[in-house]
Amino acid sequence: MIALIFRDLRIAIRVGGGFGLSLAFFFIIVIFFPFAIGPNLELLSKVAPGTLWIGALLACLLSLERIFALDFEDGTLDLLATSPLPLEGVVMAKALVHWLTTGLPLVFISPFLGILLGLQNISVLFLVMSLLLGTPALSIIGTFGAALTAGMKRGGLLLSLLVLPLYIPTLIFGAEAARRGIEGFEIQSSILLLLGVTLLSWAILPFAAASVLRINLR
Repeated sequence: MIALIFRDLRIAIRVGGGFGLSLAFFFIIVIFFPFAIGPNLELLSKVAPGTLWIGALLACLLSLERIFALDFEDGTLDLLATSPLPLEGVVMAKALVHWLTTGLPLVFISPFLGILLGLQNISVLFLVMSLLLGTPALSIIGTFGAALTAGMKRGGLLLSLLVLPLYIPTLIFGAEAARRGIEGFEIQSSILLLLGVTLLSWAILPFAAASVLRINLR
């Protein structure tokens, strides 16, 4: 499993894997909001949690189609299915690589964009915490969606339609946790709910995605 993770990381860095594209897309979305809303920093700081969370969600969508597509086309996925490593482990490795190359960079860049939207230092910490706990759920849910559309030509639109409804709980609890922290309210319940969604997703979806992959490989 570790060898697979390092292999996919090397491929993602060498080929691109959506790393730079996701960051650029995230940056552009956040930059365009002040142009649409206006230069009012008080208003921008109120919409900052939702803006950054929606930007992170959409940026994660960009690279989902490539999670299994290349391995399916060149036959690598068939070899992985017959290897000693269970398909559930393959799914978890793919999701982890997606988070390391997409979700984690978005978490690192979010403080700078949060400050750009008028957030104060302590407010930025709540935003980063919510993204750090929530983006792994985006990756594993997206990996499940990628497994559903593996082998389909031009399945990117279908993948987005399948995954977006599953992203809603993570988006709600993540943005709510950041908002409550920024406004000085208690955030424990929102953080626990967000963490629960992430842990539940990582506990269930690798098995569901592996079952779907076995069907697609028949």
